[in-house]
Amino acid sequence: MKSLGVWGTLPFFKHDWPKIKADLAAETRTVLPPAHQRFAALERTHPDQARVVILGQDPYPTPGHANGLAFSVAKNVALPKSLKNIYTELVSDIGAAPPNGDLGFWADQGVLLLNTALSVPAGEAGGHAKLGWSLLITQVLAKLNEQPRAWVLWGKHAQGFRPTGPDHLILESAHPSPLSAYRGFFGSKPFSQINNWLISRGETPIRWA
Repeated sequence: MKSLGVWGTLPFFKHDWPKIKADLAAETRTVLPPAHQRFAALERTHPDQARVVILGQDPYPTPGHANGLAFSVAKNVALPKSLKNIYTELVSDIGAAPPNGDLGFWADQGVLLLNTALSVPAGEAGGHAKLGWSLLITQVLAKLNEQPRAWVLWGKHAQGFRPTGPDHLILESAHPSPLSAYRGFFGSKPFSQINNWLISRGETPIRWA
């Protein structure tokens, strides 16, 4: 767990991960994302680097889509519908969007793209929601709650993890899913709000596009 840095010292990895790892090994269905990408969000954005937290639910259940970063896909993959709506809002908000669906460059700037479950059986959204990942997510979010950060909580599931610490920027709206994006996600302008908040704190804004 060296690549996890400080995250690797969380109690989860000693007490809970061995059982989840065994359960995943015993899974008869294809598990997404591939094992080497399972902790990509934590590997790319360590606690001292995380300035923005975007919470997703679980990885894309379509083979070839999930890459361990919430909402992100590989460069050669067509944009899933939620990500397409995120890019529509980006263009409306700041006038530009990335050229493809790979959000790794967000992660490298301190945007933690964290799903609340880190695995999913192919074709079964939410299939690992009760596998035990919540134990890890609770510890990760407690660690992040210690310092002011920008939190992006899209949809009721993410809003159930609302932080309690002082001085956070907390942005809540409907989920970018096609089922709910028109209920308050479009027009919410989260990206410019985050950058204005970072600038007000003397920090470098996120290059979103």
